[in-house]
Amino acid sequence: MQLLIYIIKRFLQTIPLLLIVSVIGFFLIRACPVDPLGELRLNPSISKQTLEAEKIRLGLDKPVVVQYGLWLKGFIKGDMGICTTGEKVSDKLKERIPNTLLLTVTVIFFTWLVGIPLGIVAALNKGKPVDRMLTILSSVGMAIPSFFFALLMLIFAVRTGWFPTGGLTSYNFSSMSEFGKILDIAKHLVLPTLVLFTISLSGLQRQMRSNLLDVMESDYVKYARAKGLSENKVVFKHALRNAINPLVTLLGFEFASLLSGAALTEYVFQYPGLGRLILEAVLKSDINLVMASLMIGTIMLVAGNLLADILLKVVDPRVEAS
Repeated sequence: MQLLIYIIKRFLQTIPLLLIVSVIGFFLIRACPVDPLGELRLNPSISKQTLEAEKIRLGLDKPVVVQYGLWLKGFIKGDMGICTTGEKVSDKLKERIPNTLLLTVTVIFFTWLVGIPLGIVAALNKGKPVDRMLTILSSVGMAIPSFFFALLMLIFAVRTGWFPTGGLTSYNFSSMSEFGKILDIAKHLVLPTLVLFTISLSGLQRQMRSNLLDVMESDYVKYARAKGLSENKVVFKHALRNAINPLVTLLGFEFASLLSGAALTEYVFQYPGLGRLILEAVLKSDINLVMASLMIGTIMLVAGNLLADILLKVVDPRVEAS
């Protein structure tokens, strides 16, 4: 019951945050000397009736405060307008959001699956060749720009032909069996996942190493050793749990950084995700798509942070849910 109350309180606290983001984003876009319907007017496939309906929906003949109110009302109802291509913004988002979540969850899964054990190994072998090697590798991973690394992986895919060079599916995806479809998507995920995984792994591994080394110097760990417990019990039963707890709080931030950092990687690999969609919308001055993508991205970030807080409460009951 206490956890449920905490979730409700955190959910209510996100409402002002979303409103603030929407206000800042909306008025910054409106402050730019760009006609909100400029790109739509250049598309010959969009009729005058559609343009007029969009003008009324946005309230372009009204004060900017009224325009914001109309936009917010439409967003809450799910009416986000149309893109410069003539498609509904909501349809574009429904198409891209699952792809971004798939990539993000895959990267986080493999990052934690590999990063936690490597951090433990580095901490337990402090100062030894294994620790030095892992430190060097993590430093290299943190130093490589994701965009540059993505380009290298793209060149590698083109030269070897081992992996697809872009997209999420192959041209004959619809004719594949169910297993073939899963395998095809997995092959397309390898390179973008590898790029983002390499960048995320370095930070997580170093953080795990640092946390475990700090915990190993704690009084209760020294007391456990003095009682005669084996080193494995001391590390994995007592020290490890407290060393991992701070990392759980970083889960939401990692989710946020992946959403923001994935944009260039998605663009290089032509991956149909939300980051690439936002980047293309900004370049095309697609106002409706930019605002809707900004809000959806913010909602996903808030959800990631909320999930991290809930997991921390579940993992460590000592944390007060306030």
